Amino acid sequence: MTPAATPLPPHSLLAQLAEQRGAFADAYTLHLPRAVTLAEFVEAFYTTRLFKVERVLLALLGKPSSDAMARALARDEGERLAVWTVEARRPDELLMHEDSGATRSWFKVEAGGGATTLWFGSAVVPRRRGPGGEARFSGVFHALLGFHRWYSRALLKAAARRLG
Repeated sequence: MTPAATPLPPHSLLAQLAEQRGAFADAYTLHLPRAVTLAEFVEAFYTTRLFKVERVLLALLGKPSSDAMARALARDEGERLAVWTVEARRPDELLMHEDSGATRSWFKVEAGGGATTLWFGSAVVPRRRGPGGEARFSGVFHALLGFHRWYSRALLKAAARRLG
């Protein structure tokens, strides 16, 4: 069970954001041999042991969260978790933005035939533009890109494991 880097579905919330804002975006998929709802996926993702490490670090910065908040967010009964707020939601997708507005997290489920494809993606909106309007990303962005890709896959794999 290894997440695969996958092109964004063209009409997804993340693809639309990337196109409109000239953002860097990536996505990873994993297939589970059972039906999974978006709510189950989002709750599993935000309550994995791996993600709880990030939640602890954010709590130390004054942005606490809990499993109950994750559950409420997943069930569309809450709009916020730590530094993330719901930006857009569809029955099979959730797009979150973090407080600075520079990054997004995206979740999608595609169910069919008793199985589900879990999608997890991210976007980084450029803060600077070149003379022709092209996106320019900082050296920090480029330095952290390898870690980001590893961490995205690890988070998706942890959520899938939790979903069993």
